[in-house]
Amino acid sequence: MIINNNNDRYFFYLVSFSFVLSLAVVALGAFTRLTEAGLGCPDWPGCYGFLTVPQTALEQQTAAEFFPHTPLEPQKAWNEMLHRYIAGTLGLFVLAINLMAWRQVSQPKLVPILLLIMVTIQAVLGMWTVTLVLMPVVVMAHLLGGFTIVSLLWLLRLQLQATPVDMTQIGIKTLSRLRIAAIISVIVVILQIALGGWTAANYAALVCSQLPLCEANWQQLFDVKAFLLIQPQHDSYQYGVLDYGLRVSIHVVHRIGAMITTVVVLAMAWLCWRQPVLRRYSWGLVLLLTLQIALGVTNVVASLPLAVAVAHNVTGLGLLVAMVTISYRVGVGSRHSREAEQPLREEQSHG
Repeated sequence: MIINNNNDRYFFYLVSFSFVLSLAVVALGAFTRLTEAGLGCPDWPGCYGFLTVPQTALEQQTAAEFFPHTPLEPQKAWNEMLHRYIAGTLGLFVLAINLMAWRQVSQPKLVPILLLIMVTIQAVLGMWTVTLVLMPVVVMAHLLGGFTIVSLLWLLRLQLQATPVDMTQIGIKTLSRLRIAAIISVIVVILQIALGGWTAANYAALVCSQLPLCEANWQQLFDVKAFLLIQPQHDSYQYGVLDYGLRVSIHVVHRIGAMITTVVVLAMAWLCWRQPVLRRYSWGLVLLLTLQIALGVTNVVASLPLAVAVAHNVTGLGLLVAMVTISYRVGVGSRHSREAEQPLREEQSHG
């Protein structure tokens, strides 16, 4: 799509700002989870029955009466509410994106609809995160929902970009192979992100403090039950409910997944390097992968520093966005190449 009028330009700016805002929501979500502020407000969408964190003595007394078993911790409550406020603002921007998309014939329609659906689902998951007291499957789904919204906003921005990458110098067969490889890479990165979410949701990030896998005898401790999405009901899942062996199983699989993901990303980077028009994506993948590995190792040796853990979440998202970009570029290039060859084939068949 070519941006050729003010409405198109404003729409592009709206999508771009929403994308940046969605990154902030993901980073704040990670910060909220890592500071144990996920239950900073025991109700939803307010906080102890108020639209904001209780501040006056009367409000705090009322909060204590309604939630006697959940004492107010103002800092955690503010962390949680700030995340909700910004997530709610993002939801309004997604609604605006849909309104603008449907008012203008030239704008894409499918991705805005998917965004609106995902924001609705994400709001429900946010509510369940609180009402189901950090049930791991809900926490992981909430993480994946946030990453999906970021990816969809970036995909919409790619569709609106005025200067698409010229793929005509790459053959159709090569583009098809690249597209398959890119789709596989996206799936692998998503699975690794899900494993990271499962590790965090079950508080398994610190059970192994040595490299490359674990100081424990994980082969004997390994149990596939660690990956059952539905767990026995508990009053709260905060700080985890699984035993040591199950947490070790989760942690080790996440590390093995990281090794597999590294191989897949490097293979994709090599395939991109072979095509001059895609070489910049190769550099991007290698840089993001190197940073992610460094952050992962630092998390282990330094016992999960807050800033590093948040950066690890955001960099994982960056890898996903990079893979989505490559997949979209080669997909569009493959389609354009087939469309360009179609008239020639028809002419040859008639001749």
